[in-house]
Amino acid sequence: MLVNVTVTDTEIVSYGKQMMKVKAVVFDYGGVICFPPSPENEAELGRQSGLSLETLRELQRTYRGELDRGTYDTLEFYRFILSKAGISPDENTLAQIARTDTEGWMRIDSAAVQLMRDVKAAGFTLGILSNMSHEFLAWALGAVPVLGEADIAIFSCHYNVIKPETAIYEILRERIGCDYGEIVFFDDNADNIAKAKELGIRGFLWEGPEIARERIAAL
Repeated sequence: MLVNVTVTDTEIVSYGKQMMKVKAVVFDYGGVICFPPSPENEAELGRQSGLSLETLRELQRTYRGELDRGTYDTLEFYRFILSKAGISPDENTLAQIARTDTEGWMRIDSAAVQLMRDVKAAGFTLGILSNMSHEFLAWALGAVPVLGEADIAIFSCHYNVIKPETAIYEILRERIGCDYGEIVFFDDNADNIAKAKELGIRGFLWEGPEIARERIAAL
C-alpha cells in the first residue's frame, strides 16, 4: 500500500490563492506502466529498417505523434517515415518492423502496476493519459488489466489529439471532473510534464515507481 497515505491524509496543497485537495493521480503508459524499448529491440528495428539508430530515433521523434493521433496504423507509419529516408521496404519487411516496434512496448513494470492499484485503494481517482495508437491499444486492453481498472483512461487515438497539446489535458480534466490543481500526473516525457505544469497540474517526471510512491506519500 502507499506509505502513510489514506484518503483523509490527502494533501491540502497551495495552488494560486486556493487550497486544493489532490483528487486524482494519473499515469502515462509508455516508459511508465511499461518499460521503454530495450536496446536489443531498438537494434533490431535499426537492422530491419536499414537505418542507423540515430536516424531512426530522429524520424520517430519527428513523426510518431501521427501514429498516436490515429493518422496512420503502424505499418503505414513506418512506410511513411522510411520514405523520408529514401527507403521503400517490401510489405513483409514493413510487417516485421511494425511487429518489432509493438513488441518494444510490451514489457510491463509490475511495480508501477502495483503502485497504481495502491493509489486507487487509497481512495484517489486513478487515471491514465497516454499517447497510443489504435493497434497497440487493442493489444493493451486485452493484455494489461490495470488499463481497465483505471477510473479514467484517455488514449490519444480516440480523440485525434496528443500530448503535449492542451486539448488532451482539457479532456482529462473534464472526464475527471476536477480542477487542474487537483490532479497529479506522472510521465516520462519532459515536454508533456512541462505542459501539464503550465496548466496547473502537479506534474512529475517519471523516475520509477518507488520515487513516485515517495512523491505521492509526501502529498
